[in-house]
Amino acid sequence: MSQASAPTGTRTLAIDGGAPVFEQGVPFMAVGLTDSDVAAATEVLRSGMLRAASKCAALEERFAQLSGAEHAMTCANGTCALQLAYGATINPGDDVLVPAWTYIATASMVVAAGARPIFCDVHEDTYQIDLADAEKRITPKTTAIACTHLYGIPVDIDAVQALAKKHNLRVIYDAAQAHLATYKGKGLGAFGDVVTYSFYATKNLGTGEGGMVTTNDDTLARKIELLRSHGESGKYLHESIGFNYRMNDITGAIGLSKIETLPAQTDRRREVAKRYDAIIDAIDGVQRPAVAEGLEPAWHLYTCRLELEKFGVDRDTFCAALKAEGVPTAVHYPRATPRQPAFDAIKPDYPPVSDALAQRVLCIPMHHNLSDEQADKIGEAIAKVADAYRG
Repeated sequence: MSQASAPTGTRTLAIDGGAPVFEQGVPFMAVGLTDSDVAAATEVLRSGMLRAASKCAALEERFAQLSGAEHAMTCANGTCALQLAYGATINPGDDVLVPAWTYIATASMVVAAGARPIFCDVHEDTYQIDLADAEKRITPKTTAIACTHLYGIPVDIDAVQALAKKHNLRVIYDAAQAHLATYKGKGLGAFGDVVTYSFYATKNLGTGEGGMVTTNDDTLARKIELLRSHGESGKYLHESIGFNYRMNDITGAIGLSKIETLPAQTDRRREVAKRYDAIIDAIDGVQRPAVAEGLEPAWHLYTCRLELEKFGVDRDTFCAALKAEGVPTAVHYPRATPRQPAFDAIKPDYPPVSDALAQRVLCIPMHHNLSDEQADKIGEAIAKVADAYRG
C-alpha cells in the first residue's frame, strides 16, 4: 500500500519531532508463562509421561465446563481443529459458506477437505458474516456454513442457526479467538455442530501451539476422536483413516494452568474494551467494533475502522503516526481472504466490504495487563493523530 504524506498545515506529530504520548511505548499484547505455568510443564517433564494423557484429559474437562460443551477434544493446533471439524461434517465436493474476512485457515481447511469455500461478504461494523449475502450464494452443493467469532466477538448465532435450519446446513464455528466469549449468557460451545479453538502463543489462552474441538453431538465427537488419532478405536485397531493430531501433556499442563486465570483476564479485557468504546466514540472518523446486545466478547483483538474519506492519509500512514506516539498497532488482515493467491484456482468472488476493510482496519493494544491510564493514553494518541490528519 502506498504511503500518503501528512497534509500540510497540521499540528506536529511525534514523527515530525513532537513529543510522543508514550515516551517508552506500550506493549501490544501480553504473552509468556508465569511461574505456575512453568512449574506445571516441569512436573510433566519430570514424570516422563509426555504424550497426551491426564493433563490433556483434565484440560478437556475444564474447557468443556467453561465453554458450555458436552465434549471437548484437545488437538495439536487450531488449524488441526478445523480440519477435524470439517472432516467430521462435510464431504469432498461440497460447497461450504465461509466469511471473506477471516484468517486463511477457516477457508483453507475447507479446500484441504476436498470441498469448495464459497466466500461471503461481512458487515463493516461487526466484521461478521453477512447472512443475507451468504444465503444468496447457496448452491445445490452447499452443505455447511463456517462462521468466525472474529476478534473474540460472537457472530449472531440465532440468525446463523435459523439460516442453517432453513437450508439443512451443518454449522461449524471458528472460535480460535473467542475463548470464554458468551452468547446470550451461554458459552460458545453450546451452539452449532462443532466449534474450534486455537491455543497459539498469542491467543487469550496461549500454550505455544495447541487447539480444541467441542461438540454436543455424540456421533460427531466419536468421528473427531477417530480422526484425531489414526482412526484408532483400540490398541492397534484402526477402524477408519485418521491423522496424528494429538496434543501432548506438556502443552496440556500449560493450558490447564493458564485456564484458571483466564476468566479474570477475560473480565479485565472487557473492562479495557468498555474504556476504549467510550474513547473511540468521541473521535470523529474512527469507528469501534459494534457489539450486539446479549454478547460478551472475549476481546482477543480490539479492531477499529477508519473512515478514510475524513482523513488525508491512508491507514498505514495513520498506523505509522500512532507508532511514533508510542502506540503499536497491527492489521488483521491486510487483504481479504479470497485475495490470497492460494485461492486463485477456485476463481473466487471479491466481496466489496471485505476488500474495503483490508484498507481501513487497525488493531490497538488489547490485553489483561493494560492499566486504565495506559488505555486512556492510547485513546489520547488516537485522537491526536486523527485530529492532525482529519481533512
